[in-house]
Amino acid sequence: MTASSTSCLPDSESIRKTWQKLTGIVKQTPVLTSETLNILTGSKLFFKCENFQKAGAFKFRGASSALLHISDDQAAKGVCTHSSGNHAQALALAAKIRGLKAFIVMPENAPEVKVNAVRDYGGQITFCMPTLEARESTLEEVRKATGALFIHPYNNYNIIRGQAGCFYEILQQMDEEPDYIIAPLGGGGLLAGTILSAKYFTKKTRVIGAEPLNANDAWKSFREKRFIPSESPLTIADGLKTSLGTKTYPIIMEHVEDIITATEQGIIDAMFLVWERMKLVIEPSAAVPLAALMENPERFQNKKTGIILSGGNTDLRRIPWLENRYHH
Repeated sequence: MTASSTSCLPDSESIRKTWQKLTGIVKQTPVLTSETLNILTGSKLFFKCENFQKAGAFKFRGASSALLHISDDQAAKGVCTHSSGNHAQALALAAKIRGLKAFIVMPENAPEVKVNAVRDYGGQITFCMPTLEARESTLEEVRKATGALFIHPYNNYNIIRGQAGCFYEILQQMDEEPDYIIAPLGGGGLLAGTILSAKYFTKKTRVIGAEPLNANDAWKSFREKRFIPSESPLTIADGLKTSLGTKTYPIIMEHVEDIITATEQGIIDAMFLVWERMKLVIEPSAAVPLAALMENPERFQNKKTGIILSGGNTDLRRIPWLENRYHH
């Protein structure tokens, strides 16, 4: 891949090549169906189970892709990032596999399950206050002290290129193109990658972003045609609280079919359904696409709809339907 690939919008060839290069590093996760959920929703659903991905989420695709593109000189100094969870785990594991050091800045209120996983993968954690300003300033101190390369969780074309492999892989696994593919939406790396793969590799698939109603900055941005940042949202979907990035925003605004939202109760109900009916452990963020579909059912009636179950890193000591804090 050319040096310019790090600064250019990923093209079809680079997405395909990256996916091929990561064979054997990244898991090819299954696409599963549920007759019960098809009947409940009136749609033909196909679930891409990234909860089975290494490090428990799709983020491992992007992190592994990013590490394909760094020089040996840079590799010697390691990589760094700030993340409340899944990107932290993914980068720590991807770095461990490549034999690099990973320096991770995490907010002090990050879920314990995610902190433990980062440690298990050999990530060196620095804690900070749970604000974006604190995350960024702490990261800058770590970066200066170590010389490590900052790998942004989503605002990075190599990350987007890796995430695009998720939908590219779905297309290899399904007999025909789905009518729709729904991806959860936080910073937009997965959705932007999904959009690019749909654009390059399908004739008809329309891409929908799904966002918590309580963190609906992208929904607002899409409707008002201007960037609206996420401001301290309160949602159980802890992976979807971030604002869109300068690289993900234009891809999404130009090509996404629509952005739909899900209520907190809807997210909990969808998560419960997937656990109960499909026997799959998913985290709240991963339940958002199904919840949004169930709150907007008309569009998806009798359509083949792919849903990306983005991850399974949920704290088993804090199951949402057993806790009262989100119930009204």
